[in-house]
Amino acid sequence: MRQIAPNRFRGEIGLFFEDFEVGHIYEHRPGRTLTDQDNIQFSLMTMNYHPMHCDAHFAAQSEFGKLLINSGLTVATVLGMTVPEISGKAIANLGWDEIRLMAPVFAGDTIYAESEVLEKRESKSRPGQGIVKVRTLGKKHDDTVFMSFERTALIMSRVAADANPTNY
Repeated sequence: MRQIAPNRFRGEIGLFFEDFEVGHIYEHRPGRTLTDQDNIQFSLMTMNYHPMHCDAHFAAQSEFGKLLINSGLTVATVLGMTVPEISGKAIANLGWDEIRLMAPVFAGDTIYAESEVLEKRESKSRPGQGIVKVRTLGKKHDDTVFMSFERTALIMSRVAADANPTNY
């Protein structure tokens, strides 16, 4: 909580640029147990009609023997898990690189995320802001790493936020 006036506090999300340190690892909680309903809804909402995501009979005949959770859903969920620490104070996401899908995810799996700070530097063109790069891993409840990606974000500095406290 940030005190914004006497006896008044505001909830906050995210870290300021100064809070990030290269090598720090953030474990993002809570986890999320994915369901068949999540998978079907996401797949149909995004028009991804691949039968491995929405045709249980088809999926039962595959090497996996059951429906796979749509990888778009797992990417979105893992990314969302990182917001409270990594990008809650972001001005902009600058990009995602090296997205890797290493293991299947099934309904009933609980997934977690963790992010390691790889790089940080002050912005050359935007005073009061900095660029942070992290590598995020998606892990299943049994510690299987099923996904990784690198992400770069433009993050507000504490000094800039203090200069304009109504925004942050």
